[in-house]
Amino acid sequence: MKNVVILGGGYGGFKIALGLAQANLPDDIQIVLVDKNPYHSLKTEFYTIVGGTAADRDVRMNFPENDRIEYVFGTVNKIDTENEQVFFENSSRVLDYEYLIIGLGCEDIYHGVPGAEEYTNSVQSFSKARKTGCAVGNLPAYGKVTVVGAGLSGIEVASEIRESRADLNIRLLDRGASVLKAFDPKIQAHVHDWFLKNGVEVLHHSNVEYVEKDGVCNNGVCYVNDVTIWTAGVQPHHLVRELDFEKDSQNKLVVNEFYQIPTQSNIYVVGDNASSEFSPSAQLAGVQGEHIAEILSSILRGEEPKPPKEIKLRGTLGSLGKSDGFGSVFSQSFTGLFPRWIKSGVLWLSKRH
Repeated sequence: MKNVVILGGGYGGFKIALGLAQANLPDDIQIVLVDKNPYHSLKTEFYTIVGGTAADRDVRMNFPENDRIEYVFGTVNKIDTENEQVFFENSSRVLDYEYLIIGLGCEDIYHGVPGAEEYTNSVQSFSKARKTGCAVGNLPAYGKVTVVGAGLSGIEVASEIRESRADLNIRLLDRGASVLKAFDPKIQAHVHDWFLKNGVEVLHHSNVEYVEKDGVCNNGVCYVNDVTIWTAGVQPHHLVRELDFEKDSQNKLVVNEFYQIPTQSNIYVVGDNASSEFSPSAQLAGVQGEHIAEILSSILRGEEPKPPKEIKLRGTLGSLGKSDGFGSVFSQSFTGLFPRWIKSGVLWLSKRH
C-alpha cells in the first residue's frame, strides 16, 4: 500500500481527503488523515464559542466515513522529511508516507510582547476557543475584557461577546487609525458606528507594551483587566517553521504551481502553511485543497497533472452579532443584515456539504 498522509483536517486537508476519496484511484492507495481532534472544526465560527452564543457541537462536524480514508487522531510532534515519517506525541506509532500533505494551520504570533503568550487567551484552535469562552462566560457582572487586534477575528470576537453579555466592559485595541484597515471606508465606518452604538470602547494607534495577569499596558497606560484575548496576528504551525525548506517572509513554505515543495515534490502544502499572494482564509484553503486533490489524483493514476486554475476568491464576510454584519463580495461592499444572512447561508451550505 502507498500512504497518502494528510496532516490536518482543517478546510484544506478536509477538501483533499474528500477529493481523493471520490477519485478513481488505484486499489493500493491508502489515504490517511491525521488530526488532533476526532472532528472537523469550523474555525470561521470560533468567535461564537468565545461569545457563548453557540454550542460546541454547532461549530464542528464528524469526519465522513469512507473505506478509502483511515483516520489517525493524535498530536504530531515531528515530521522527518528525509526518512518520510511522521511521529506523534505520547505515542510510539510512526507513520510512513509516500506522499505528504502539510495543512497544520496556524498559531498566534506575539511580536515579542512580554507576557502576551502567558496571560492572553486565544481563538486559534477549538480547545483554546473553548477555554476563552469559559473565561468570558465565568466573568461576574461588569467584568472587563480586552481584545488585542482589530482585524476580522478581533471584530467578530468583540461584537459576539457584546451580543452575549451586555453587562461586560469591552475594550478593543487597534494598532491602526481605523478598524479593518484592509476593507473599504464604508465597512470601516459601519463597524465603527456599531461599536460606538453598542458600547465597545475602541482605542486606535495602540501599542501594547506588555501584558500581566490582571492587566494590559498600552501606550504607557495600564488598564486593569479580567480577560485578555489575543487576535493580533498569526504564524504557521511551529512544526512547519522548523522544516528545512525555503520559506517566505512570514515563515510560510514556498511551493511551486502544483503546491509542491520544489526540492521534494511528494510533499504538498495547503492553507496557512503555504506561501500565497492571498491572505489566509478558510475559502483560500478550501480552493487550494480542491486543486491539490485534482493534481494528486492525476499523479496517483500515472497521469500528467494539469496546472490548477487561477484562484478567484469570492470575498470576505464578517459578523456583528446575529443581526448585523459586513462583507466584500466580488468587489462590492455590503453592510447590515444582508451580509449577515449570506454568512449564515455559507455556514449552512458548508455543514450540508
